[in-house]
Amino acid sequence: MAKLTLQELESHLWESANILRGSIDSSDYKNYIFGLLFLKRLSDVFIERAQEIEQEEKDDYGWYDRDEHQFFVPERARWNHIQVQTTDIGNEINKAFEALEEENQALHGVLASIDFNDKDKLPDKMLMQLVQHFSAIDLSNSNLSEPDMLGRAYEYLIKQFADDAGKKGGEFYTPSKVVKLIVNLIKPEENMRVSDPTVGSGGMLVQSVDYIKSQGGDPRNLSLHGQENNLNTWAICKMNLLLHGLSDHRIERGDTIRDPQLLGDDKELLLYDRVIANPPFSLKNWGREEAEADEYGRFRFGMPPKTAGDFAFVQHMLSTLNHQGKAGVVMPHGVLFRGGAEGKIREGLVKEDFIEAIIGLPSNLFYGTGIPACIMILNRNKTQEQKGKVFIVDGSNEYQEGRNQNILRDEDIENIVQAYNAWEDQEKYCRIVDLEEVEENDYNLNIARYIDTTEEEEEIDVQAAVGDLKKLEQERNDIEEKMYGYLKELGYVK
Repeated sequence: MAKLTLQELESHLWESANILRGSIDSSDYKNYIFGLLFLKRLSDVFIERAQEIEQEEKDDYGWYDRDEHQFFVPERARWNHIQVQTTDIGNEINKAFEALEEENQALHGVLASIDFNDKDKLPDKMLMQLVQHFSAIDLSNSNLSEPDMLGRAYEYLIKQFADDAGKKGGEFYTPSKVVKLIVNLIKPEENMRVSDPTVGSGGMLVQSVDYIKSQGGDPRNLSLHGQENNLNTWAICKMNLLLHGLSDHRIERGDTIRDPQLLGDDKELLLYDRVIANPPFSLKNWGREEAEADEYGRFRFGMPPKTAGDFAFVQHMLSTLNHQGKAGVVMPHGVLFRGGAEGKIREGLVKEDFIEAIIGLPSNLFYGTGIPACIMILNRNKTQEQKGKVFIVDGSNEYQEGRNQNILRDEDIENIVQAYNAWEDQEKYCRIVDLEEVEENDYNLNIARYIDTTEEEEEIDVQAAVGDLKKLEQERNDIEEKMYGYLKELGYVK
């Protein structure tokens, strides 16, 4: 029998959104569909493994021995139990989630945040349709045509849900090509500890793993940490990592600025080799009051203004880098030139030589905002060649236009990464800028101050232009004379 392909799985999963369409806000589809996908996957894998043990050992202990399974699925959480329900289906699904969490510490809090027991939104008829739809696909390992298929299908769904949710999509998803660019710039390696303090649905951590695989490294030795404030998005992140087979991770819940949770046994901030993030742009209610009483010393360059928390996240990330650490963070262009408190913070970062590179991105890449953004690379361990300098790249003009959003292409990413790796000037594209020049510009890092992308106007040959004009005038006179002759023949003029 043919195995399930990735394309078939993606198509089937996206079709489940059409069952919900109309009765539920599109930004909420992901909570229910990911919940059912996760439940079905765990159930199918559990039954597959239990049956294997039954055949191997000639007894049924695989059905009740928890040590034989990554996740133990009790009877009321198995899909065959959900499948036969005809009334109060939402309540039964909720009970299945509770049972899974009770049996598996790693799932604590992940599924309880999804409430299927709302008959106004999810009547039994609709849930029966959804359950039948998921029943049609076998998600056991032996039926998948390639490894990590569930993880890749999950990423596909996250993007589709972000597209569907429009502006709200930016709350949990960063376009994968932007993530790919940052990961290729900061270059995580095996045995490193990597953190995303605004982790969203976990795409930056997943792509860090993919990058290490692509370089021939072993991502099993990578520690993945993150923090997410939104409960449902936190749960989606946990499911995403688990469906990618990344069980060794630590994803905390809470507000990173107000209440950082990635702490060590000594209650101090954990330090990382790589930090990667796309914080909310210019967040107004970012936690200024709590930051003023910060006990972790994160804001030593100054307190950001109440109406823009960008430099709060930048300083938090810098505070969590170890002495060899590097960070890549997406920021709005305003952080490069805004004055006041932000200008003072930027001055401090420049003076202490923590800013390694600024990469300007095209406008309209992100969900929910069309403003141009940049990638800021922070480095606590610059090479001798990099010290006292900032590398600035203007990548704003290289992209593919999309219907709703612009898209970074692979060649655009490659151009930026190659320029960054080469660390050499390229006319109208990138420059190595000495900190003295930045100081002369009052610590303004606006890309246009350092890279002139204006095209020189072509010099006009006046004599040739006059000659062309006379030639055109003669052609016009000839045509008018010819037309006049025709009109005269037809009797319209005397």
